[in-house]
Amino acid sequence: MPELPDLTVYLEHLDTLVTGGRLLGVRLGSPFLLRSVEPPLATCFGARVLGFSRLGKRIVMELEGELFLVLHLMIAGRLRYREDANAPIPGKVGLCAFDIERKDGARGTVLLTEASPKKRAALHLVRGRGALALHDPGGLEVHAADAAAFRAALCAERHTLKRALTDPRTFAGIGNAYSDEILHRAGLSPVAMTTALDDHEHERLFAAARAVLAEWTARLREAAKAQALPEKVSAFHDEMAVHGRAGKPCPVCQTQVQKIAHAANETNYCPTCQTGGRLLADRALSRLLKEDWPRSVEELEAMKRAHRAR
Repeated sequence: MPELPDLTVYLEHLDTLVTGGRLLGVRLGSPFLLRSVEPPLATCFGARVLGFSRLGKRIVMELEGELFLVLHLMIAGRLRYREDANAPIPGKVGLCAFDIERKDGARGTVLLTEASPKKRAALHLVRGRGALALHDPGGLEVHAADAAAFRAALCAERHTLKRALTDPRTFAGIGNAYSDEILHRAGLSPVAMTTALDDHEHERLFAAARAVLAEWTARLREAAKAQALPEKVSAFHDEMAVHGRAGKPCPVCQTQVQKIAHAANETNYCPTCQTGGRLLADRALSRLLKEDWPRSVEELEAMKRAHRAR
């Protein structure tokens, strides 16, 4: 799912590309994308585009007449730009086309695709800032917060750090990928409880959250600077420390990165850097292995050696 760094770069490019021009029309490739009926979608056709903003992980296009298009890309939604006016919507993955007239008079198309059989992306058209506010999950913007506000949001409810960081009602724009990176940078276990951190750990987590999000925004901005819209939006990057790197060495200590699965999501972590060498129990595997589940990196390596010997 595109997270705060990806969405920030999307917004910057959309602003350059579209703001000051007009939204000529919206063509739906899938009727399930549009989740609102009032005002009708055609109400915004021809409206001038005033700018773009973000509500959590939602992209907001502001139009004249106090109209707002609210787009949630969900997991697999991506945006593409074509210089052709009325460019065709791609088959299978195509959901929508936004036909635009740029402020220089040139026409083009912003395409929305979703490479997933589960079409979860959503588009709403609302009128007025009150209606727009209903789409805000309310999570704290880390870059706009101080350490005290960050700590208050984190400790508002007792959850694991992983869950708290990825809860859109707690923090805005942080998902599975960057929560892994933040926790690794902070040297904290993903299953540590929010209410169990000491002052130093709170400081480390706050600093790590700000640093990781800022660094990756700058990195993605540089990678996309020559593109109309970012073309390689992904939750997986070779330069990441732990996310998506299970089985590979931690860049800090060279310990093999581990993962635990929770439903459709997974958590990646370094046992040496984050859990004091302890392996976290994967629900499915630990239930299967029961007493044979390794409790540490050393036990895991011994298990692997024994398996190879057999």
